[in-house]
Amino acid sequence: MHAMDHRLAFEGPGQIQATRTKVIACATVIEEMLPLLPPGVDYRVLDFGLHVNPEALKRALQEAIDAWATLAETILLGYGLCSQAVVGLRANDCTLVVPKVDDCIAIFLGSEEAYKAQFRTEPGTYYLTKGWIEAGDSPFDEYDGLVECYGEEKAQWLMGQILKNYTRLALINTGQYELERYRDYSRRTAERFGLRYEEIPGSNTLIKKMLHGPRDDEFVVARPGETISYLDFKRTKSKI
Repeated sequence: MHAMDHRLAFEGPGQIQATRTKVIACATVIEEMLPLLPPGVDYRVLDFGLHVNPEALKRALQEAIDAWATLAETILLGYGLCSQAVVGLRANDCTLVVPKVDDCIAIFLGSEEAYKAQFRTEPGTYYLTKGWIEAGDSPFDEYDGLVECYGEEKAQWLMGQILKNYTRLALINTGQYELERYRDYSRRTAERFGLRYEEIPGSNTLIKKMLHGPRDDEFVVARPGETISYLDFKRTKSKI
């Protein structure tokens, strides 16, 4: 999905429930949240393709927040810093909660520390999850289109440039779903593009904390009227 679609996909229950907690997430993160979502919590999914334009993602997020602000006491954002797309979001008439991570890889691994540990060990890693594979928005999915446009030789050169800093393709197993089909895709993709395949364990720890608490220093918490800043991702906040 590449279009800068500002429309919201309403995939949660049709009616607003009594709960005062709502979720706004990208298509990849909601895959991990749904099995853990408490009954009656509404959620909205934003197009994964918005990530290619952080300003467009920021506008879509603010529109979604404002649309729910008077109906929600707390809005949970299934995003990380995401190229600073969440910086500048205002908590209008609600409290915003967002994991204090650079991107959603840390969400899938369970913490920013787990992500940093992976990066220290294997910095040249391209990560996949069920959600990313389903979204079909990786360079691997572009390859056949590159062949059609430029021919096999140039397509191979372009992919070589895109992947020149990568040595490993890692499928994150969060334990939320049957992975066999995604394992097969990931193995074949790694072999096709000369990467070493590995399956690594993920964790739903951060998602559980976001949904049920405590929302401690692993989260940015913006109270009503506050605006999320870049420095919030470096500060320690009290639990709520």
